This record gives sequence, C-alpha cells and structure tokens, in this order.
Amino acid sequence: MVSIMVCCANGAGTSLMMKMTAEKVIKSLNVKVSKLHHCSLSEGKSAAYQYDIVFCPLNFLSMFKDAESKGTAVIGLKNVMSAAEMEEKLKASGLKLD
Repeated sequence: MVSIMVCCANGAGTSLMMKMTAEKVIKSLNVKVSKLHHCSLSEGKSAAYQYDIVFCPLNFLSMFKDAESKGTAVIGLKNVMSAAEMEEKLKASGLKLD
C-alpha cells in the first residue's frame, strides 16, 4: 500500500482536480492506496516526507528536495489534469505499486 499526496499553490481547486485524476489512475492500475490527500504547497512541503508519492506541478519540484532525500518519490506534472501523464510518470518512477 502506498500513500499519495497531491499539491497545488493554494490547495483548493487544482489539487482537488489532481486528486480526482489520481483516483482514476490508481484505480486503473489497481494500486492499493492507504491515504490520498490534497493540499497547498506550503502544507505539502512540510508534510511530504510522510507520504510515499507526491504529485505537484513541474515548476514546484524544487520545493520537495528535502522529502526526496528522505525517500519520498516526487513526481512533477506538466499538465496536472492529464491522467495519461500521471499514469506514465507513475509507471516510469520505478516504484513498487502492488
């Protein structure tokens, strides 16, 4: 089981849409998820190390270097609403998802 967090600038509209996209992707890949949370970048930056996977817009990747150093997989997305991109990058991450 994996825990996933999705972040956007304010933690309202975009991250909620990213969460809905993530739900579709994890369902299609049969990924077992213990926790799926959406939030703002400020909350995400401080809590990211508590998750296995973090999705965020590509231009905010550098904010999560600390969490990456602690083992969190941080995946930047060019199009945060694209299920295809999210799925592709999740598969390419090399993470064990079952």
